[in-house]
Amino acid sequence: MWALLDAENIGRTGLVHGKIPNFHGADQAAQLLSQHPGWIAAQIVKANPDKAQAEVRRAAVEAGKLLYMAVPKIATEDPFYLIDPQKLSTAPEIASSGKLAAQHAPRTHPERMRPLDVIVCGSVAVNPNGVRIGKGAGYSDIEMALLAQAGLVTDATLVVTTVHSLQVTDEPIPESEHDVSVDLIVTPEEVIPCPPRRRPSGIHWESLTEDKVSAIPILQALREGGRRT
Repeated sequence: MWALLDAENIGRTGLVHGKIPNFHGADQAAQLLSQHPGWIAAQIVKANPDKAQAEVRRAAVEAGKLLYMAVPKIATEDPFYLIDPQKLSTAPEIASSGKLAAQHAPRTHPERMRPLDVIVCGSVAVNPNGVRIGKGAGYSDIEMALLAQAGLVTDATLVVTTVHSLQVTDEPIPESEHDVSVDLIVTPEEVIPCPPRRRPSGIHWESLTEDKVSAIPILQALREGGRRT
C-alpha cells in the first residue's frame, strides 16, 4: 500500500512510506467528518497524534469538544493529553498539535478520563468492512484496549478513520481478536459506513510481547497491579 500511495504522490509533505499518510485532502476529510451527526452530537473525542488527523483535532477543539490525544508511542504512565477548550491558553491548532501538545496540555490516565463519544484513528489502509491496518506497531489497538478496560468505550462510541480514497481497498485485511475495526471511513469525497463491528473488551495480555509491555509504562503498571491482586 505504501508503494502505491507514494507512486500516486498523495503525501502533503513528501513520501509516506512507514508512516500514517499525511494525505492531500486531509482538511476536506476533517470538514466532511464535522458534518456527520455523530460528530456534531459528540462532546468527548479521542484522537491519534498523527499529522493526517491534525485538522480533525483542531476542529474538535474549535467546536468546544473535550479532546484526548494519545501520547506518541503511549510512552508515559499517563498516556493521553487532555485538551480542554475551556482552559486553553493558546490557539487550538497549537494545543492539539502532535508535537506541541506536551507544552500546553496536561497528561491524564484512563481512570481519570470521561467516556468517549468519538474515537478517531489514522490508517495506512482500510476496507469497507471497517478492518484497518496502521504502521504495524499496534499502538491504536493498545490504546483502544486501555480505554475499553477503563470502561470508556461503549457500543455507542463512534470509531472513525480519515484517509485518502486510495487508502480504501477492497482487498481482505487480516485481523485478530484484539484488532479494532471502524464504524466510519471518511475520505475527502465521501463518508463510508461500515457493517456492525467488534468492540474490544480490554487488554489481551497473551497477544503482547514482553518487549512491548516493557516499552509501555502503563502496561507495566497494570500488569504489576494485576499480579498484586
